[in-house]
Amino acid sequence: MLVFCTRTSTPRLFSSSPTCSATSTLAQRRKQQDPYAQAQARARRAANLSRQETLNTQRAKAAGDPVRGVSTPFVESFDTGFLAAPQAESPSNDTVNAANTTLPDSSLNHFITADELQRSLQQSDYLSSPYLNPNRATTDPAPADEKTRTHRTQHANAVSALSRIVSIANSSSADRTRINTQRCIETFGRHNTDQILKPRPRASQPMGARDEIALNDTQTMPRAGPDTGSSEVQIAILTAKIRTLANILEGRGRKDKVNKRNLRVLVHRRQKLLQYMRKKERGGERWQHLIQTLGLTAGTWQGEISL
Repeated sequence: MLVFCTRTSTPRLFSSSPTCSATSTLAQRRKQQDPYAQAQARARRAANLSRQETLNTQRAKAAGDPVRGVSTPFVESFDTGFLAAPQAESPSNDTVNAANTTLPDSSLNHFITADELQRSLQQSDYLSSPYLNPNRATTDPAPADEKTRTHRTQHANAVSALSRIVSIANSSSADRTRINTQRCIETFGRHNTDQILKPRPRASQPMGARDEIALNDTQTMPRAGPDTGSSEVQIAILTAKIRTLANILEGRGRKDKVNKRNLRVLVHRRQKLLQYMRKKERGGERWQHLIQTLGLTAGTWQGEISL
């Protein structure tokens, strides 16, 4: 093999040896042309990539899913809007059984309570009931009994229809989001959790005068309303929205690039709030209650999250 060398026109300061145009040595060229050496290099590269993939899978399994975390009953209730689904029974022709069919307040939509629904059904049953002749001896009882059976069937159908209309399970996504937001406020809001969960213990350092004034102001200052701005409430609301978007993207929204970006934004926003709360409440009952109820794992706040 010929190697062409040229001398430089300008003098060199440190060496007067010629500069070769070849960029590699003869041994390197032989190594590149050797099929056995190339096969060894490819095998080493494949082994390294396989090992990296195995380590990444193990880390991801140990840290958990950064989007969904671990499934819990409270997180699964975001799909329906209530924690315990009512056991729906088949419509009966008996008016008594239809009138006694009640749903819990947590599973009703449109700001309706179970007592209001029950009173409305009883009132409609009374107004739509057929008039029966009190003198049964002089009239034929067959038409009256037929009217009573027809009324019972129609009232049972009306009760079943109203139960489906006011049920959260049949509501829109906007209604479920509103109800889930209210449930997160009531579950994680400090206006309720202050009476149950203990705050993080203070450091062993002596308390200064300024800290004592701030502590006294916190104890004597009442809340103006429900807590909607604390970190745990915002994290719970973001978790509900993230689960809704993740369910949509897994189904009919696989090509929805706008919602994919929205999901990344919500996941990173929740990561920042989790890092802040972990720094402030690590080891406290608030932090444990939050991650256990929402099923959050280390993958939701550690490292770089890429979706």
